[in-house]
Amino acid sequence: MNTRRAMIVHEKDNVATTLSDLVVGDRVTLMGPGKPGVITANQPIPFGHKIALIAIEKDEAIVKYGEIIGRATQRITLGKHVHIHNVESLRGRGDVPE
Repeated sequence: MNTRRAMIVHEKDNVATTLSDLVVGDRVTLMGPGKPGVITANQPIPFGHKIALIAIEKDEAIVKYGEIIGRATQRITLGKHVHIHNVESLRGRGDVPE
């Protein structure tokens, strides 16, 4: 089990960006505004991808940079990988108002 870091960009964010590759069980120190602390990675997460800071229910907003960047297509629990497999983008689609 390793100690790693992830960056929270805005205090409203419900995800943080990983600063290294994570494996299951890595303790992740959160840096930045809003939610300092430590969480555990519950699945492998590549460098630069997002990790859930809270449980996010299906259809709830994914917030990064203090802005809604997408919505969850399934329930995402604390410490899970947040990426295209469980997030629907809301930006630049044309069929969804931004």
